[in-house]
Amino acid sequence: MAHPNRRDLGLLVLRAGTGAVLAAHDAQKLFGWFGGGGVEGTGKAMEAMGFSPGRQSAIAAGLGEAGGGALLALGLATPAAGAAAAGAMAGAVSVHAPAGFFAQGGGYEYPAFLGFTAAAIGVAGAGRYSLDHVTGHVLDRPWVVAVAFLSTALAAAAVVGRRAQGRAAPEPDPEQS
Repeated sequence: MAHPNRRDLGLLVLRAGTGAVLAAHDAQKLFGWFGGGGVEGTGKAMEAMGFSPGRQSAIAAGLGEAGGGALLALGLATPAAGAAAAGAMAGAVSVHAPAGFFAQGGGYEYPAFLGFTAAAIGVAGAGRYSLDHVTGHVLDRPWVVAVAFLSTALAAAAVVGRRAQGRAAPEPDPEQS
């Protein structure tokens, strides 16, 4: 069995790294930092990807990534943070899935990895070096894990399903009008 301090230190490194990547990725969406489109540009891109309304979809995806990432890094409300980030990544996976698995070809490898990592942290917990530990794990209870992941799974399924239905609907023929 691993030494508890090593396990907790490993969770801290994993949380901080994953949270920072998610937050930076999101800063492109919400703020236009690091060459991103900001809410307006991301909203237009979301519309083009089939997420409607685009602006609200950009904000929701951004908050799931930024909020989930920041909370993961802090180790606060870890189950909800992991679930939120995983849900946001489920939407990204749906966009990249037609290109296959590998990121090199535009596939879903990278968002799937971030989603699985966030989910694993949410299920495992933040460890001792976290705000969850400092607060006595008030927001890290077994029922929180169940509610957070069930809620996120339902919301992600609804969003991805709605996108799929919208993309499958035939475009109206302007000559028929």
